[in-house]
Amino acid sequence: MLLTSRRLRAALLAAASATLVAATLPAPAPPVALGIGDPLFPHLGNPGYDVLAYDISFTYRGSNRKPLDAVTKIDATATQRLDRINLDFAHGTVGSVEVNGERATFATAEEDLVVTPAEPVFKGRPVRITVRHTSDPDPKGREDSGWVRTRDGLAMANQADAAHRVFPCNDHPADKALFTFRVTVPQGMTAVTNGLPVGKPETPETPGNTAEGVTTWSYRTSHPMATELAQVSVGRSTVVHRTGPHGLPVRDVVPTAERARLEPWLKKTPAHLEWMERQVGRYPFETYGMLVADAETGFQLETQTLSLFERSLFTRSELPEWYVDSIMVHELAHQWFGNSVSPRSWSDLWLNEGHASWYEARYAEEHAEQSLEARMREAYAQSDGWREQGGPPAAPRTPTPGQKVSLFRPVVYDGSALVLYALRQEIGEDAFEELERRWVRDHRDATATTDDFTGLASRIAGRDLSGFFHAWLYGKKTPAMPGQSDWRSGDKPE
Repeated sequence: MLLTSRRLRAALLAAASATLVAATLPAPAPPVALGIGDPLFPHLGNPGYDVLAYDISFTYRGSNRKPLDAVTKIDATATQRLDRINLDFAHGTVGSVEVNGERATFATAEEDLVVTPAEPVFKGRPVRITVRHTSDPDPKGREDSGWVRTRDGLAMANQADAAHRVFPCNDHPADKALFTFRVTVPQGMTAVTNGLPVGKPETPETPGNTAEGVTTWSYRTSHPMATELAQVSVGRSTVVHRTGPHGLPVRDVVPTAERARLEPWLKKTPAHLEWMERQVGRYPFETYGMLVADAETGFQLETQTLSLFERSLFTRSELPEWYVDSIMVHELAHQWFGNSVSPRSWSDLWLNEGHASWYEARYAEEHAEQSLEARMREAYAQSDGWREQGGPPAAPRTPTPGQKVSLFRPVVYDGSALVLYALRQEIGEDAFEELERRWVRDHRDATATTDDFTGLASRIAGRDLSGFFHAWLYGKKTPAMPGQSDWRSGDKPE
C-alpha cells in the first residue's frame, strides 16, 4: 500500500509519539519471591490465588538419582488481579509455562517460579497454570529435596517445606486442594500415591499409554490435601489389600521381598482404626494404609491416606511391640489431627503433634500398661528445658536454616501432649472428649488455628479459658499442673 505524503507525515508523528511514551514508561519490576507471611516460613505460600486442584504427572525412568520428567497443572481462582503469579518451586528445570492455554514468560527468584501471563488474570476468575518441568531427587547431593531415595525407587517426605522442591505449588497447608497423580514407571515397578486408583494401570496394550515397556498408574484424592502431605511411591512393591471399619479400603505398600515378614504388623491397622474411631469419631478419608520404605530416614510421616514408615521400625529386634504399635497409632492419629484438620500456620503445629503424641500415649497405656500419668510427669519435669530450647508450644522458634526437622523439637510432641493432659485435668474427661470430637468434626477438610481450638474449649467448658491457655501455650515457664500439686518442672520422677 502506498501512503500519501500527508498520511506519511501523520504516521511518522504517531510513531515518534509512541516511541516517546514507551521511553518514559518505567521498566517492569524484577521478579521477587513472595510469601503469605507465615512467622516460621515467611516465603512459603503465595498471595493472590486459591488452589482448587493439582494434576501432576511424573515419568520415572528407572534411576532414583536422575530427574523425573513432570507436568504440573494447577487449577485456581484469583483472589486479586494477577499481573504475575508466584509459585513455590526449586530443584527442577522449567521447560515451559502456560496460563489459561497461552504461553507465559517465567523467571526465578530465590525458591519462587515467577510467571507473567500474556494477559492479566482478574479477581474472581479461574486460572489454569501448566508447568512442564523436571523433578530432581538428587539435587547436587542435598538431603532436602522432598524425595526419599529407597533401595529400589522413591518415596516422598515433603514436611514441612519441601513439596516445592518436587513440584510447583502453593506450598503452605493454609491452601489445601484436591490432587490427581499420573505416574509412569518401567514395567515391573509399582507406583502408589495418596487417594484411590483411577481406572486400571495403563500399559502399551491399553488406551492412553503408547510408550513401550512402561506402565502408568493414576490416583485421585477425594478430600483436599496440604502439599506437605503429598505422597508418591515408586518401587518393586506389593500392594496388600484388606478391609477396615465400615468397609474402608486399607492398602499397604511394602517391598515385595518383605511381604511375609511385615504381615504381622500390617494386619494390626484395622484394629488401630477401630480404636481411634472410638476416641474421636469416624475415619475422615477414603482409604488408609502404610507405605514401608526400604530407606533410613530417621522419621515416620503422616502423608495423607498413606503414612510413610521406614522399614527398620518393624525389623529392629530391640524395639518392643508396644512401642512400634504406638508409633503406628501416632501416624494414624495425624489423619484426623493435622491432615483432615490442617494448621492455618506452622505455629499451630502443636495441634498436630501434640494430639498425635497424646493418642500414641493413650494407646500404649490401654494396650501395654504404659502409664500415661508417668509419661506426662516425665514430660512435666523436662518441660521448662524444652521451652527454653524450642520456645513454648504455640510460639515455636524458627527452624534452623536448611534444617527443616529442627522445627520438630520435643516441645511440639510430649511438650504439647502435656498441654492436653493439663486441659483434661482442668475441664474434666467428659468435656475433653466432647472437645476432641467436636474439633475434628467442625473443621474436617479445612484449616484451623490455635485460637479456634481454645475458643471451642472455652465454649464447651462453659467458661473463659484464655488465661489457662495463655500460660500453657505461650509461657516461658510451665504452669502448675491442675490436680498435681507435687509436680515440679526440673524434678526427676521417682
